[in-house]
Amino acid sequence: MALNKPKYTLFKNTTYALAGLADITKTESSFKLQIVLFVVMNIVAWFLPLPFHLQALLSLSLFIPLMAEVTNSAIERVVDLVTMDYHELAKRAKDAGAALVFLSLVLTGAIWAVVLYIGFVQ
Repeated sequence: MALNKPKYTLFKNTTYALAGLADITKTESSFKLQIVLFVVMNIVAWFLPLPFHLQALLSLSLFIPLMAEVTNSAIERVVDLVTMDYHELAKRAKDAGAALVFLSLVLTGAIWAVVLYIGFVQ
């Protein structure tokens, strides 16, 4: 165990998490767009004439792209810290992060399609 390791507390960790969220919100235009979509689609979800549990599922699914976008931003920042020059591995890392965001949007769309089908067709 390292002697100089800082002691982490729930309060400090929460402060770091909120600072990261604030920074990503300020600096990442794609995250800002995700936040707008999150708010708009949450409003849509809660106004749909569906049972509460289906509305909640739709609402919760909207966190998936936000989490993917945060992860993608972290990958991009680490890659940029290592090198700002073009490198094939850097490109592949950033492409993998973009793929994560894409797959999260596909998953969220699939969840919405299934829930809407269950809620309105059946």
